[in-house]
Amino acid sequence: MHRRNKIADDAGILMEQELNDSTSVQVEQTTYTFDTATEGDKIEHDFVFKNSGHKPLIIIKATASCGCTIADKPDQPILPGDTGLIKVIFNSAGKRGSNHKVITVESNAYPSFPKLILKGEVKPAMINN
Repeated sequence: MHRRNKIADDAGILMEQELNDSTSVQVEQTTYTFDTATEGDKIEHDFVFKNSGHKPLIIIKATASCGCTIADKPDQPILPGDTGLIKVIFNSAGKRGSNHKVITVESNAYPSFPKLILKGEVKPAMINN
């Protein structure tokens, strides 16, 4: 029994430390809808965010829901009051039809950095003879 309480106590201490080191973030737009793209186009979008907290915002990593999408994060912490961006590039090759890509951002923000969504329609490329 004593061991179980120790684990709970340790988890509580870690959570408190994380909250003390956290900051908050505001994202201008969490969803970007591109109109219609032609298969093979590369769609680029910058998701802009602001560190609305009192400590530096550290983006640990940004990952996309599939290999056709790349998310590029800032290398340096974003200071309180400053803005930053997550640059997303979607390669539409072989992605005909409706597309919905989710970008997950890990950071020291609390509440968590919201999921970023890139979506739109990809039409087939015209073949010239």
